[in-house]
Amino acid sequence: MTPPVFQSTRPLVFAHRGGAKLAPENTLPAIDNGQALGSDGFEIDVHLSADGIPVVIHDPTLDRTTDRTGPVSALTADELARVDAGFHFELDGGHPFRGQGIGVPRLDDVLTKHRDARVIIEMKGGDPQLARAVATVVKRVGVDRVCVSSFQQSAVDTIRREHPEIATSASVREARWTLHRSWVRWPWVSSQPYCAFQVPEHTRRMRVVSPAFVRQVHKQGQVVQVWVVNEADDIRRLLDWGVDGIISDRPDIAIATRDQWVSQR
Repeated sequence: MTPPVFQSTRPLVFAHRGGAKLAPENTLPAIDNGQALGSDGFEIDVHLSADGIPVVIHDPTLDRTTDRTGPVSALTADELARVDAGFHFELDGGHPFRGQGIGVPRLDDVLTKHRDARVIIEMKGGDPQLARAVATVVKRVGVDRVCVSSFQQSAVDTIRREHPEIATSASVREARWTLHRSWVRWPWVSSQPYCAFQVPEHTRRMRVVSPAFVRQVHKQGQVVQVWVVNEADDIRRLLDWGVDGIISDRPDIAIATRDQWVSQR
């Protein structure tokens, strides 16, 4: 059964890192903006702070997105909240988010502020402690609107073993097996512990998402969301193939394209 986070009569639009082309990624202004535009939900990334609190940031270091350098894990959650997470974001040749008091947010604060949004949480790395900390937050704010994912098998296995009530996505290894099944039109699959796939259309030179892959996922009783899709023509093509969701840096484009696609059908 599809969990509540993905139940819908139309394809869903998730703002990738809150909408990374419109505001500083994985920050509250980005997430606020993506939701204000009408996204069904958002996709975010989490690491552990030095004091063991899940914080929302993609990279293991601060260098690319903030005014600080060094590992995320070297600072406490309070210290991370005081870095300038809008420092490097550029828009129209300027840096409009610098010095605006935008820090690295706690997962708890993000989920509490957007209680009605559907959320995909990607755990960066395979640390079981990260998985346990994320599960604690998710259970406190409500599991029905959240799906937890990770490229690493050990992280999702920890969630599934210790908190089976939380929905999880397929790991890279699990997605690879489904891709292989789609190549040979595998007729039967036993029950799986994951409910969804968040995958790119291509990885390096290999195509992942195709009509055959989408059919295989649906045959297995799961859903598929594709990242990162920012062009209207690509969004329409993927929707024609039957994907269940689009994860986009440009939720404004994705929402308008999805709505037009739905109205035409």
